[in-house]
Amino acid sequence: MSKPNLLYYFRNKEDIHETVLHRLLDTWLAPLRELDDVGDPLTELRGYIRRKLEMARDYPRESRLFANEMLQGAPRIMPLLEGELKKLVDEKAEIIRGWMRDGKIARADPWHLIFSIWATTQHYADFDVQVRAVLGPDRGGEGRFEDAARYLEQLFLEGLKPRPSS
Repeated sequence: MSKPNLLYYFRNKEDIHETVLHRLLDTWLAPLRELDDVGDPLTELRGYIRRKLEMARDYPRESRLFANEMLQGAPRIMPLLEGELKKLVDEKAEIIRGWMRDGKIARADPWHLIFSIWATTQHYADFDVQVRAVLGPDRGGEGRFEDAARYLEQLFLEGLKPRPSS
């Protein structure tokens, strides 16, 4: 795209950057939007973990761009975080709370569960250099995402299995 054509749509670089962040957040939230209250909770959460890891694998630069915005205090997208993001997370937390009330999964703070999934899955994008270095050449290849998926499924899903009443 030529510079004059680009400037037709955007006033300055800041507008471009903000638009990129908005679109990135929309893409980043797509897996959370797919969390369905009708499905089996463990299957839904497994799918969510998998989709988040796929995004970490496929969009590592975008993840780091978003992380950088957060580290700066979200100056360009705070209204989006306080509005659309909060509303979506609150909706999904209510679904998770419903599963807990129905005894389908163990009780836990649903917001912190979502934050934990974000943190652990995005680690593989934001700190990919570190992950590959520590795993070494034998384990640091593309299989690292499948290894991570199996581990995170065990971590989260085993911890969320309903416990027998005492």
